[in-house]
Amino acid sequence: MLSTINLYEPFMEFRTNLKNLRVIIILALFTLTNYSCLDAQESETAYFKDVTVSHVPADPEAHALDVALLDVDGDSDLDVILALESQPNRLYLNDGNGKLEWKKKVFVNENHDTEHVRIADFNRDNLMDVIFVAEDDQHHEYYLGKGDGSFENVSERLLTRSEGNGLDVGDVNGDGLPDIVIGNSGENGQNFLWINDSKQPGFFVDLTAKALPQVNDATQSVKLADLDGDGDLDMVVGNEIPPNRLLINDGQGVFTESQLDLPEPLHTREVLVFDADMDGDLDIAFANLTSNGGKWEKNPHTRLLINNGHTKFEDKTQNKMPAKKVSTYAAIPIDFDSDGDQDLLLSTIMIPPFEGRQVYAYKNDGKGNFSDITAEVIPKITHGRSWGIAVGDLNNDGIKDVVIGGWGSQVRLLLGKNAP
Repeated sequence: MLSTINLYEPFMEFRTNLKNLRVIIILALFTLTNYSCLDAQESETAYFKDVTVSHVPADPEAHALDVALLDVDGDSDLDVILALESQPNRLYLNDGNGKLEWKKKVFVNENHDTEHVRIADFNRDNLMDVIFVAEDDQHHEYYLGKGDGSFENVSERLLTRSEGNGLDVGDVNGDGLPDIVIGNSGENGQNFLWINDSKQPGFFVDLTAKALPQVNDATQSVKLADLDGDGDLDMVVGNEIPPNRLLINDGQGVFTESQLDLPEPLHTREVLVFDADMDGDLDIAFANLTSNGGKWEKNPHTRLLINNGHTKFEDKTQNKMPAKKVSTYAAIPIDFDSDGDQDLLLSTIMIPPFEGRQVYAYKNDGKGNFSDITAEVIPKITHGRSWGIAVGDLNNDGIKDVVIGGWGSQVRLLLGKNAP
């Protein structure tokens, strides 16, 4: 017969071990919960949730310099077209909930130095087409959409090669067809204006010599918009080598330079045109670098020029725009707080030493006064050498989402939320 003490001691040891096990389990659960909460804090704010890991094909070394959103396959959601440097351009198909799948070999399966992409219905078949421009290897690409997720390569229709760095499309001569403006750099850096041929929509006529100032501007960004309120598209040109230019359209697609006063020389990489102060006319913002990945040279402060209603623009940067020392390769207006005015998202890279940073968010007070509220708006993990930015509703919830390219960085997707 076993003694009482012999039964008691093992029992007490078992109870002690059980308590210890319970403590370990509780601590483990607490730690997991803490890590989960920390992860949520890192990837989500009241404005955006960064769903890159679960929604975007992984490629942390991609050089996606520009982004366009388009329903390429007719399934009523926005797909993602990427312009890539030193890699073939890409199409990411959307499953309708914002989850993206890489559909390969849609565009030419060759490595080119592509800088920008734009979309328009060039050949008037009610299907959207795509144009890319490339810089160093000067290999521009042009595709006609088929509406089923595929494209016909008609790059031979483009009129000539160039060191293309800027690109925009729009009807500049009022014939109802989208035309093409290419901003060029290099030794022969004359910008191009290619007018869509009304007799053969989807083909082009070179109007450069007649319609544009004959200058070598080292252009990095071009924007078409009606800046003087006369119903036609004018042009703002952002240059790597100053000055930036304002060109006014005569209604027939012929552009004449108008004075644009800036207090200091800029290295501009993105031109934004939007109504910053909500007064009914369009203002201009220039997103700038200190240098293209080199030493500190120029002030990278984003500059804001307010339109007085008569195409006279006054630089109001000092009083209306936060100062910053990081460089910006791309930016975009977006009403991320749903208050009816246009706020700004800016890509950010610290130059020198060409180091990635968190994307910036500037809030507009409705009068064109911007404040930096990055910490409130942008998830901490939305970080990298960010580049081209596109805005659209990818998950069909009625709220704008954001796709962000990058140089040697993961393409990122932020799903928008109902702002507080």
